[in-house]
Amino acid sequence: MELKDKLISSFMAFEESLDPDSHLNPVRTQAIRDFENFGFPSRKDENWKYTSLNSILKHDYSVFPKKEDAIDYKDIKKYLIHDIDSYKLVFIDGIYSSHLSETTHDKIDVCLMSSALNKEKYQPVIENYFNKIAPKSGLNSLNTAFAREGAFIHIHKNKMADKPIQIINFSTGNETSLLLQPRNLIVAGENSHVQIIERHQSLTDHPVLTNSVTEIFAEKRAIVDYYKIQNDKSSASLIDNTFIEQKGETEVSVHTFSFGGKLTRNNLNFYQKGERINSILKGVTIIEDKQHVDHNTLVHHIEPNCESHQDYKGIFGDSSTGVFNGKVLVEKEAQKTDAYQANNNILADDKATINSKPQLEIFADDVACSHGCTIGQLDEEALFYLQSRGIPRKEARGLLMYAFANNVLESVKIPEVKSRINKLIATKLGVELGYNL
Repeated sequence: MELKDKLISSFMAFEESLDPDSHLNPVRTQAIRDFENFGFPSRKDENWKYTSLNSILKHDYSVFPKKEDAIDYKDIKKYLIHDIDSYKLVFIDGIYSSHLSETTHDKIDVCLMSSALNKEKYQPVIENYFNKIAPKSGLNSLNTAFAREGAFIHIHKNKMADKPIQIINFSTGNETSLLLQPRNLIVAGENSHVQIIERHQSLTDHPVLTNSVTEIFAEKRAIVDYYKIQNDKSSASLIDNTFIEQKGETEVSVHTFSFGGKLTRNNLNFYQKGERINSILKGVTIIEDKQHVDHNTLVHHIEPNCESHQDYKGIFGDSSTGVFNGKVLVEKEAQKTDAYQANNNILADDKATINSKPQLEIFADDVACSHGCTIGQLDEEALFYLQSRGIPRKEARGLLMYAFANNVLESVKIPEVKSRINKLIATKLGVELGYNL
C-alpha cells in the first residue's frame, strides 16, 4: 500500500479516538479530503522543482507509535540549550513527556496543543487562530487532519515571557520507521515579547519523517524571536511549514540553522497585515555527504511602510545539495516598502550543488527592493594569506567559512543560542577555533 493510501485509511482509526463533540472534527474531515486531492508534492510543482520526496516516501511509516519509550534527562541534555533557564515542551515519538518538560500558566500559557483543543477556556484562541493562515496543500492538510499534539503558546497582551521557551521533538526508534506530525500554535498578544527555540532530533538510525506545521500570530507591537536548530541524523527528514501573520508595528525574526538530516525542507511564509512591520529571515546551512536542504520563503507585503530582510548563507560539501527559493511579493498598496533579499553560497567540493532562485514581484512604484545571489568557492588568496601567517590550511578554511556566516549570527539575541551555534559550526567545519566567538 502506498503511503498516501495508508494515511487516508489510518485517518478512520484516528477519527474514532477523538472527542465526537469536538468543533474541529469537520476541519479534520475536510483536511483529509484536501490531502486526498492534493497528495504529496512532486517536482511538477514549481516550488518543489529542485526537491524530490520520492526517497523518503518509500518507507512504510508507522503513523501512531505503539508504546512510549522512557528517556532520561541525561539522554537528551546535549540537545537542549541547558545552560539557560527556560520553559520546555518535550515530545517523545509525538507524545508529551511531563517529567522532561516545564510548562506554565502564570501570566502566559505554555502548554500542550491537546489541552488547548479540549479545554473550554482556550476555545476563543483556538477558534480565532487555529488553522487560519496555513493554506490548503497536501502536507499542511495532512498535518491538520491528524493534528492533536504540539506546542500551544499564548503570550497575553502587555506580557513578556520571563524566559525563553524550548520546543523539542525526539524520535526514539521504537518503530522501524515513524511519521511525526507536530502542530504548534503561537499567539503573541499586543505589546508582548517571546523567544522560542525549536529542535527536531532523532535518537535512532531508523527512518523518521517529520511533517511539522507552526502558525505564529503577532498582534500589534509584539516582538517574536524564533530559532530553529536542525542538526539531525542522516536517517531523519524534516518538512517544516511555518506561517506567520504580523499586525502593525510588530517585529518577527526567524533564524534557521540547518546542519544535518537526510532531507530538510523549510517552508517559511510571512504575511504583513499592518504598517511599520519588520520581518527578518536569516539562515545558515552547512551540510555534507548527500544531505539536502531546501529553503522556500515568502514575504507578502500587503500594506505600506514595512520592511523585510532575508539573509541566507550556505556551505555545501561532498555531494550535498542546497536550494534557496525566496520570494518577495509587494502589493500595489504597499508603498514605501523596504525589502532586502540575499543568498550567498560556497561550494566546498566539486560535486556539491546549489539551486538558487531569488524572486521579486513588485506592483507598487515607490519601494526600495533588492535581491542577489552568489555562488562560489573560497578565496585562494585569502587562504594563502592566512597560511603565510602560520595558520594550517584546514583551520584557515574554517576561519574563512566562519567569517562568511558571521553576519547571520550577529543578530541572534540569546547569547547561549549563539554560543551553541558557534560550537556546531566549528564541529561541522572540523576545526578548533580556539576562542569564544
